[in-house]
Amino acid sequence: MVDFALRRRGVLADLQAGGLSLREVCDADVYLQRAAGFHGNSTETVCPVCRKENLTEVSWVFGDDLGSASGSARSDEELEQLALTHDEFTVHVVEVCRSCSWNHLVLSYELGLPEGSGKRVRRAARELRRRS
Repeated sequence: MVDFALRRRGVLADLQAGGLSLREVCDADVYLQRAAGFHGNSTETVCPVCRKENLTEVSWVFGDDLGSASGSARSDEELEQLALTHDEFTVHVVEVCRSCSWNHLVLSYELGLPEGSGKRVRRAARELRRRS
């Protein structure tokens, strides 16, 4: 697990000191904003930039065994299901403010089955469904 809290503090300090502009740190694109609305988890943390609302955390998944799901936002329930049926993949958690578009990577971690196990699990599940 990699925590990006130190980097986050540095970005916010640079913003306060004038080394970064609001445009540079409040640049969440439309896909991230939509993902926050559909797949995000509200937090108790108020946006450190605009202080208008609580931040939303969005989990993005990346991995070879995920196929077309790689590079997409997923809910906690979907992460649990993917972890039970796919080889190891990376989850990046991004916080986003839906008011000012602040966003920052806060956490990265691995989920999933040992290499090569995901295809066997999915094949066995298909076989069980076919038999019933």
